[in-house]
Amino acid sequence: MTFSLVARCAETGQFGVAISSSSPAVAARCAFARAGVGAVASQNVTDPRLGTAALDLMAGGMSAAQAVAKLVATRDHMDYRQVLTVDAQGVTGIHSGPNSLGIWTSAMGRDAVSGGNLLANDGVPTAIVAGFETATGPLGDRLIAAMRAGLKAGGEAGPVRSAGLLIVDRQAWPYAELRCDWIDDGCPIDFISRAWQVYAPQAKDYVTRALNPAAAPSYGVPGDE
Repeated sequence: MTFSLVARCAETGQFGVAISSSSPAVAARCAFARAGVGAVASQNVTDPRLGTAALDLMAGGMSAAQAVAKLVATRDHMDYRQVLTVDAQGVTGIHSGPNSLGIWTSAMGRDAVSGGNLLANDGVPTAIVAGFETATGPLGDRLIAAMRAGLKAGGEAGPVRSAGLLIVDRQAWPYAELRCDWIDDGCPIDFISRAWQVYAPQAKDYVTRALNPAAAPSYGVPGDE
């Protein structure tokens, strides 16, 4: 009931996760990223602990693939889990347990890995990776283009109801964390796309405001001169 992309920007070193599902608040449980370390999607009968565990393993020196292998070897119920990872070198790792739901599959690309379950068809992750690799612009633009490519290829077997976009840069907090936790009508990926269009031009300013408010641009609120 989920499809996602986990990716690294080779130019900036940013990491990102884009994800969508028929379940509510999918990004709250499934999307993980850490500046300088990597990014993870933990999905399909989700265990959020796997996201932070994979990042800890990569921070300790394991590659993305090694971290996934370690989780498979040491964690319970991995037959039910999908885990997608990318590390600081652009190495990717995938685990899809045999008890993943419906049509499930995954695809690897340059600095990117996509996977899903309860998919409309088994070509969706390949389309997502191709969409990411052919898109241009900032990482957020490329992540959204990839998810749109996945939708165009069929997406989930049913309608998607939630989506999220998570990006980390150099700081300990997210560079961007945008979510649509539930929508009855319309497409949550469209809402995330619109939120990114609004947020992206201001993203660096929010980092400046955190690190050095005196150097920040106008806040754009009444009384701010």
